[in-house]
Amino acid sequence: MDDTESSPLPFPTSLCHRCAAPPKYVRTKTSTFILCPLLPGKYPPQPVLRCPLFKPRGTHE
Repeated sequence: MDDTESSPLPFPTSLCHRCAAPPKYVRTKTSTFILCPLLPGKYPPQPVLRCPLFKPRGTHE
């Protein structure tokens, strides 16, 4: 499931929501996980406050 518009974002302070990598939100009945396409661990502990791979959305190189 990847519908962030219909429900509030989990862990609102997490950098993942603002990352250009686009995260994927995986929801179960009791939990929400944020899948990172760049990190080897894939599901970083939330909230992510610092990340060496973070790049703000809209940044072009």
